[in-house]
Amino acid sequence: MIISTGTASGKSLAYLTPAVTSCLDGGTVLYLTPTKALAADQLRGLRELRITQLRAACFDGDTPFEERTWVRQHANYVLTNPDMLHRSILPRHAQWSSFFRRLRMVVVDECHGYRGVFGSHVAQILRRLRRVCARYGSQPVFLLASATASEPGAFAMRLTGLEMAEVTSDGSPKGATTIALWEPPLTELRGERGAPVRRTATAEAADLLTDLVLAKVRTLAFVRSRRGAETVALTARAKLADVAFSLAGTPIGGSSSTAFAPAGGNPGALPLSGGHAIPPERDISPLPSAPHPGSPDHDVPMASRDHRPSLSSPTQDTHPAFSTPPPSDQGTRPAPSTRSTTTPLPDQGTAPPGADQGTLSWGASVSVPESESVSESESADWADLPDRIAAYRAGYLAEDRRLLEKALRSGSIMGLATTNALELGVDVSGLDAVLIAGWPGTRASLWQQAGRAGRDGQEALAVLIARDDPLDTYLVHHPQALFGQPVEAIVLDPDNPYVLGPHLCAAAAEIPLTDADLPVFGPTTPNVLDDLVTEGLLRKRPAGWFWTRRERATDLADIRGGGGAPIQVVESATGRLLGSVDEPSAHTTVHTGAVYLHQGETYLVELLDLEAGVALVGGAEPDYTTFARDVTEISVLASLRSHDLGPGSLHFGEVEVTRQVVSYLKRRLQSGEMLGDEPLDLPPRTLRTRAVWWTLPASEVATLAQEGFDLGGAAHAAEHAAIGLLPLFATCDRWDIGGVSTELHADTGLLTVFVYDGHEGGAGFAERGYARATDWLTATREAIASCECERGCPSCIQSPKCGNGNEPLDKRGAIHLLDTLLRSASAAS
Repeated sequence: MIISTGTASGKSLAYLTPAVTSCLDGGTVLYLTPTKALAADQLRGLRELRITQLRAACFDGDTPFEERTWVRQHANYVLTNPDMLHRSILPRHAQWSSFFRRLRMVVVDECHGYRGVFGSHVAQILRRLRRVCARYGSQPVFLLASATASEPGAFAMRLTGLEMAEVTSDGSPKGATTIALWEPPLTELRGERGAPVRRTATAEAADLLTDLVLAKVRTLAFVRSRRGAETVALTARAKLADVAFSLAGTPIGGSSSTAFAPAGGNPGALPLSGGHAIPPERDISPLPSAPHPGSPDHDVPMASRDHRPSLSSPTQDTHPAFSTPPPSDQGTRPAPSTRSTTTPLPDQGTAPPGADQGTLSWGASVSVPESESVSESESADWADLPDRIAAYRAGYLAEDRRLLEKALRSGSIMGLATTNALELGVDVSGLDAVLIAGWPGTRASLWQQAGRAGRDGQEALAVLIARDDPLDTYLVHHPQALFGQPVEAIVLDPDNPYVLGPHLCAAAAEIPLTDADLPVFGPTTPNVLDDLVTEGLLRKRPAGWFWTRRERATDLADIRGGGGAPIQVVESATGRLLGSVDEPSAHTTVHTGAVYLHQGETYLVELLDLEAGVALVGGAEPDYTTFARDVTEISVLASLRSHDLGPGSLHFGEVEVTRQVVSYLKRRLQSGEMLGDEPLDLPPRTLRTRAVWWTLPASEVATLAQEGFDLGGAAHAAEHAAIGLLPLFATCDRWDIGGVSTELHADTGLLTVFVYDGHEGGAGFAERGYARATDWLTATREAIASCECERGCPSCIQSPKCGNGNEPLDKRGAIHLLDTLLRSASAAS
């Protein structure tokens, strides 16, 4: 069964009740989650039940080795993740024999996180689990849960290989959430080819996070990358330190005084982090009236409710004494373009009758009443302001992550900058606002992240801050693409031979494969087994297929990466191991000269040694970040499907891609200003994958050339924008896909634009693009045309990973090229 209802609708109770009952009846339960944070949160909830017969325990990478034996022998409710199931539990199933014999239920929580190549790996891990259970005579019920799954029954059946019933009715009460679409302003800086540069989403997120924390609005800021999360937290903490310094040095008192009141102190004005109040015409009202600290449903200590500041106060200038100069590379923040709508999240009902519909004005200042002043003891607490903000991401020690989660729940931390590690299910009730720095990849993730706020039925604020990216720009100008639309179908392909093959080897190592096992793993299993025997990975005997090598079969499948041994990141001065990066990502993330961020510390990569599998880094404090660029060649192996698209043709098939990282860009952290392009010497990588591509006949191309358009630049610009927009139609990230365009391709003999899956064997993204080509390319055309730049910029046709330095590009040519391609297609539709 799959339960697919909204955030905080009671899904946990729905599976906990039968799961705990199974344990009380002598059975066992296996709970799977994509993240360790969610497992730890669930364990906390189970222990709060105080049921002595319930022996719940986590079994993941954070579990001490001395505790693992106890978990195997005594726990009856085991919380783990697909990685541990794949690498530890299934290969050592004999040590878990007592647990598997009594296994009654497998809970797969937040199952919408299993998509793309990762989801395909998890699908095969679940099939291996079913096979091991059968070996010990158990047939557990699989119960899946998700707040945002499209066609949940069909998806769950593809994930588990089992028939599925679905529960989708959601009657839980929800407060209204105000969604603000926030587009950072263009700056006076110029990037490649003189294109205007927008203020970065991380810089905007840091400012907004600071302002909200000063307003005592408990906030979670989701940032796309680990480095970005660290940067937002560090920047916001520095801004709070500036505010604290200016306040601590200013005498407080009298009717004209304004001040920030520390927790438990007298509330005063809310000075802006950037040192500039936003005048009334820049107010983005109406924003939500989140229940204010000090109200009965908020647990942050405050002064008496009679004197709490009002977030719906009119905007006024901040007192000059509390202004702090903005960083020199940012200047005064111009008013961003914003669009806002007050809407319940999907399937989440509406605000309760009589709910307060006040507004929150950025930059609002509230004067301390004449009868009150802030004492010296309270002003001493201003120094603690920066400690109200922290970063959270994977890679931290387990105890550090648990402390941060606890501090956010208790209110001792008011703002947390995080990756999507806190997106899934962790109970952080009491949040008032969520900032989302950059489109999170899918509508499902957007609603999941927005649903982190207002989990107690209160009203909440969610702000989507657009990056300098074609898709982000398109969405803030086309809200209809977000609101009133179903979440995306979850794409996964368990039959991908590059996924299936390693798991068949792992399954054979666990228990030799027989003919009776083949239907469990899918229809392509016989052919893949033949290939594995030919390659010498498996041996065929009359009794079945056997793994005969001495290596661990599970090492063949890197379920979260792209294959290959991970690259170890080592501090050169001390020899300390900082972390690891999967081998395919190493070329772009830890190349020589790359900026590497780890737990708030910034490092520069001194050397990447691919043969030794080591990246040496040294401590540094650069004021820039780095982006790798590559060049790509592509050849067509087979066209599997094709049809006419306007005067051209659309194809889907198999391709071979050769990519080589050739250089990296250096861009200033806060402003995005380009500082240089440094060459690199890295070996090329070959990828056999699947792609969607379209061609135009020579007659149409000749017409465009006669009109004076640069054909290569037009195709190149259309390719960049198409890559940027495909994630709106396929459940993927821009970095999961790549593209190539050429005025005359050797295999097609025509002007051709390719967009391909960036994973061996394909991941289903290009296939989704093929299925929705007209909608996808129409949105691509609109995204280019609606951008206010003249010749092209990162918001429409420029790409940060273009190996050709974004040359040539022809914005007007791309619009005409897409108009030509869509002319007949639009009429037909």
